[in-house]
Amino acid sequence: MASFVTEVLASSGKLEKEDLSGKISKMSRKVEETKEELYEMINKRYADFLPSLQGSEELMIQVDEVSKEMDALKNCIENEVQQNIQVAVTEYAKLKQQLEKNTVIIEVLGHLKEFHNAMEEFNKALPNKNYVEAANMLKQARASVDSLKVWKLSQVPLLGALSSELTVQRENLIHHLGDEWKRLVIWRLPPSNDPAGPKSFLKVELNLSRACSKDIEPTPSALLCCVLQALAIQGELQNKIKLFSQVLVKFMLKPVVMYPFISVTVAEQQEEGIILALQGLEKSHDERSTPSQVYSKLLMVLKTLHKHLLGTVLMDVSHVWFFLDVSIGDKKLSAILGELIWEEMSRCIIHECLVHSIPNNSSQLENYSTVIKQTEEFEKSLKEMEFLQRDSTDLLKYARDVNCHFASKKCKDVIVAARKLMTSKMHNTVKITPDYKVHLPNLPMPGQEVRAKQEVTKEVLTLENAKQLSAWSLCLPACRISESVQQLMDLAINTLCEAIGSSTYCALQLFFTVRNIFQLFYDVVPTYHKENLLKFPHLAAIQHNNCMYLAHHLLTLGHHFKAHLPQPHSEGIATFVDMVPGFRRLGARCFLAQMNVQRAELLERLSTAHNFCNLDDEDNYIAASKAVRQVIHQLKQLATVWQDVLPVSIYCKAMGNLLNTAITEVIAKIMMLEDISSEGGEHLHTLCQTIIEEGPLVFTPLAEENKNKKYQEEVPLYVKKWGTFKELVIVLRANLQEIVDRWTDGKGPLAVEFSSTEIKNLIRALFQNTERRAVALTKIK
Repeated sequence: MASFVTEVLASSGKLEKEDLSGKISKMSRKVEETKEELYEMINKRYADFLPSLQGSEELMIQVDEVSKEMDALKNCIENEVQQNIQVAVTEYAKLKQQLEKNTVIIEVLGHLKEFHNAMEEFNKALPNKNYVEAANMLKQARASVDSLKVWKLSQVPLLGALSSELTVQRENLIHHLGDEWKRLVIWRLPPSNDPAGPKSFLKVELNLSRACSKDIEPTPSALLCCVLQALAIQGELQNKIKLFSQVLVKFMLKPVVMYPFISVTVAEQQEEGIILALQGLEKSHDERSTPSQVYSKLLMVLKTLHKHLLGTVLMDVSHVWFFLDVSIGDKKLSAILGELIWEEMSRCIIHECLVHSIPNNSSQLENYSTVIKQTEEFEKSLKEMEFLQRDSTDLLKYARDVNCHFASKKCKDVIVAARKLMTSKMHNTVKITPDYKVHLPNLPMPGQEVRAKQEVTKEVLTLENAKQLSAWSLCLPACRISESVQQLMDLAINTLCEAIGSSTYCALQLFFTVRNIFQLFYDVVPTYHKENLLKFPHLAAIQHNNCMYLAHHLLTLGHHFKAHLPQPHSEGIATFVDMVPGFRRLGARCFLAQMNVQRAELLERLSTAHNFCNLDDEDNYIAASKAVRQVIHQLKQLATVWQDVLPVSIYCKAMGNLLNTAITEVIAKIMMLEDISSEGGEHLHTLCQTIIEEGPLVFTPLAEENKNKKYQEEVPLYVKKWGTFKELVIVLRANLQEIVDRWTDGKGPLAVEFSSTEIKNLIRALFQNTERRAVALTKIK
């Protein structure tokens, strides 16, 4: 046992070179052996009761020796082995770090090798115009540089040099590709100093050069496809195609849509390649191209581009044939170009072609299915060439919604035509007679219920005791209206006829457009013609008649059409009756405004008569006479411009009102006089007599002179103060007794027109203060 401990202690300095686990195993075996001997001794001592003190002492000595050996081994492990373990771990970490560093260096060297090889291959491919290979090599070199940047070696000068070289070579490649693109895809555009106009587009030409390609099939040249693919690899194709699409749309696609005289020609020449040019047609008088013509020309352009620029080419590389299909990511070049041009191209087709192809008449809508089919075929061809990816487009949607667009276009045209009529001159008039009727269409018979109601109504009207309406009931009086208003009513009726038989949406749109026409008239005409309506009494009278004419027909217009409109309008909602009061007020308000202008002018003329004072003075008499003459002249002028324009009843009321205004002012001025001389009274009588004689002559509502006498005799019906004025004229030349006789104790004609106070004041002004005047005044009660 001692030899074992000695051996352990003697070899303690070399533990790091021996197998520590073997010694521990050996120690474990010694412990087990000691444990067994101790167990056996204890068992004999306490179980078999054998006296073995000497054996026990020896065994105890052995246990102590083993314990000492274990303590020595433990101390050795704690002091020597642990220190050696720490040293070993440190050395292992250094070795590992060195290994990692070597690994990084190896990877960096590998990337440098890849970069060098890629650049070598690039320098070989570029002079030989292997642009796809060159682009791929540059891409690979870029990946190598990016990998070097990941190792955070940006401080290394070599990395900066590599990046610089890569940038230079990439720009070199892009420059070569750009030169090849300009040589292979040649645009001939009109000079910038040429005057802008449709004919300038006839100089546009696109030449897709074959270069050195000897392809037999009419496919894109291999060189052109290589250029496009190389641009795609380097991320420059999108910008190149975007610029190409902008020129294509502006100088080729839009012109063939907008101008019908421009055609497309495709010429294939072995040396020059494919020439796509715009030419002018010798005979083209169409204002707009039809959809069929537009689609045909566009497909010719796009098919040529697809076949000779954007398609797939069969290439021979080292005697190995393969197809080269240019794409960016998972999108083919045709799809990319389609996305760039489709939105603007479809918008141009809609606004420059399809809008104008919408029928102007509902009867032509059935034939529009041809245009819809042509649009579907056009989009189908674009999808086959992969220019178009979507199933539903704005172009086809617009063509299929022809009913809505027809309604919108019709409504717009109707509103434009209506506004043009409203802003035209009003003085061109037509004569309206009581037997005048608007030209309503012969509509199909309504439903059974409506027919039943009509039959019942007819039976009621044919009853023997039923009261029959006059033949002139609900008829317009004879007058003149603007020709434009008559045309406006015809426009409204024609629009409602278009609504019959149309789709529900279209019918409702057209119906409300008619309502908008009348509402527009209500808003526009009074504002647009405001100054003229106040300045010219002739136009004011016409506007009055126009409004009454429209109000008259709006009463029954909806009733005539409502049964043929879709629900709920067919049940009574389709009506214009609610607009009638507004038009009547509009007409009355316009004419009353003119009447106020004329009244003001009459009063202004009479204001120059110096209140009819001191007419024995010649100057005062001349002024008063001139004022009366001007009033009569103004009334005669109005009679001239309103004659045969206003309805007879309106004309007579208007002239009677103005004449009444004049004589009321004259009566008021005379009644205010406090002293009227004999000569002045004679002059007043003369002036008033002039009004009495010439005033009725302004009542000439009809053009035929012999028919106006009736209205001139009925002046008292229209002039409220006519009787008062005549009594005043009598008083001006009567004596006191005649005045008293006409008073007749407040029962005579004079008492009907004047009060006792007014007559007394008039007597005091006309007669001097005598007993006879006093007696006469006492009789005026």
